[in-house]
Amino acid sequence: MELQAIYLETPPECIAYIKFIFESYEDVGIIRTVDRKKSIIVLLAMNDFIDTARKILDSITQDIPLAEIPRPSDITDDWFMAELAAESSEPQT
Repeated sequence: MELQAIYLETPPECIAYIKFIFESYEDVGIIRTVDRKKSIIVLLAMNDFIDTARKILDSITQDIPLAEIPRPSDITDDWFMAELAAESSEPQT
């Protein structure tokens, strides 16, 4: 399973919408928040579905502000694992 990371910047109020859209397309990819303060997210798209993921992004940009950006230089390679560890340590409700 190989993933391609597409970094995106969008207003904070749009993140949940984008995440919901990608969750509705099973197996295309997942959205993770990279930097909450700067409102930067990443789409981790399956290689087999990268064209579909790009078409979905193109469609979304017709509805909300969304810009692809280069990978932020201040994130580390293990940011995703750190985020998963933080989520798993949160109390379940």
